Amino acid sequence: MSDVELSVAAKDTSLAKRLPAQWLWRAMLPIALVILLLGFAAVDGRVLSPANLLNIAQQTSYLALFAMAQTVVILTRGFDLALGPTVSMVSVGTALAMAGATAAGHDTTAVLLAGLAAGFGLGIACGLFNGVVIALLGVNPFVATLGSYNIAIGVATTLSAGRPVQGVPSLFSQLFYGGSVFGIPAAITITIAVGLVLHLTLVRTVFGRSLYIIGTNPRAAAVAGLPVKRILTLTYVLCSVLAALGAIMMTARTGSGEPNLGGSLSLQAIAGAVVGGTSLAGGRGGVGTAVLGALFVTILSNGMNLTRIDGYVQMVVLGAIVIIGVLLDRLRQERSQ
Repeated sequence: MSDVELSVAAKDTSLAKRLPAQWLWRAMLPIALVILLLGFAAVDGRVLSPANLLNIAQQTSYLALFAMAQTVVILTRGFDLALGPTVSMVSVGTALAMAGATAAGHDTTAVLLAGLAAGFGLGIACGLFNGVVIALLGVNPFVATLGSYNIAIGVATTLSAGRPVQGVPSLFSQLFYGGSVFGIPAAITITIAVGLVLHLTLVRTVFGRSLYIIGTNPRAAAVAGLPVKRILTLTYVLCSVLAALGAIMMTARTGSGEPNLGGSLSLQAIAGAVVGGTSLAGGRGGVGTAVLGALFVTILSNGMNLTRIDGYVQMVVLGAIVIIGVLLDRLRQERSQ
């Protein structure tokens, strides 16, 4: 056998060994989801009740949106620590705009439009700020979004005086929370629709493919002629717009603008994205990984709540999950090389 034939045979053998390993990595999270669900169900039978499963689905729909938002920036080797405070700021701004429009005597349609315009406007502004600071000024994403984290918290607390903002019309809650499409709750329907559009955007458009190229090799992307700075700016805008949509949906659920609505959503969203398989090294991930990761984090949180595990312990577990997800991602990269 010639040297060329030996080389080809070696490559084929290496590929044959690698394929089962790749399938194992992909199946690991779905298997973990089943084990987690059955494990909690063994402790508390309510976990598998229809009401709780519906609750898990609805909770996942919110977190999946935020995990998708983090995924688009993580694909470019960044992340958004300000996502949680952005949610709080959008919630307060949306409620204040609707309360003000109601007080001014506008009809319900105008009130809803005012709220949506304020909410998405704040989301775009926050994303544009992050994008400009990171892409144009060259500030590290951690530092930039940590700064905007505090700015967003300050704006939300100042606008609301630290208290819930009332005046959200019932139609708003009905449209974004209480309603349904073909029997599917509104929150789940919206998340499915957004997920499909985002998936097509990532895999079928120049913008989406550019995110993977930039995350894989930023210098090569620049050399290839991609407008890296503009794409990065738009990426952070997209992240904040998705966060704003999630904030609007959660505001409809609570019925008021909440300055603390974001809570630990930044960490939960990053956890969902990373646990699902999105690589912090950039260039790998997508909508499917974000949804699976969000489902894992939601089931974990739901199970710990039903089994009455202390909230502070839950924070420790979530932090550990993020670290484990990063370690698994690094191991996966090493095995693929």
